[in-house]
Amino acid sequence: MTFQESIQICFQKYADFNGRAKRSEYWWFELFLFLASLVLGIVSDMLPGIFALATLLPALAVGARRLHDINKSGWFQLIWIIPILGWIYMIYLLVQDGDAAANQYGEPPAN
Repeated sequence: MTFQESIQICFQKYADFNGRAKRSEYWWFELFLFLASLVLGIVSDMLPGIFALATLLPALAVGARRLHDINKSGWFQLIWIIPILGWIYMIYLLVQDGDAAANQYGEPPAN
């Protein structure tokens, strides 16, 4: 999956918390959010906050779909609240390979 495809899919599934997302889809979208916030921060101090608020729902949705790919509930995203240890554990979960077979959250994402 390319950078552009990932962004397009994440915005098409803006509030879709069902299904599964490949590792590349999640990480390309997170890179896009980081770079866009960085650029907007150069332009204005207020724009990155507005952008973060506007993209909060798709970021949560792709996070839930990514966790579904490793057969975990999307509610595991609440672990982000725990400083340091929670962040380390979430990154560990998000970098894992997804299940190749179908799991309780559906079929594996298409190539």
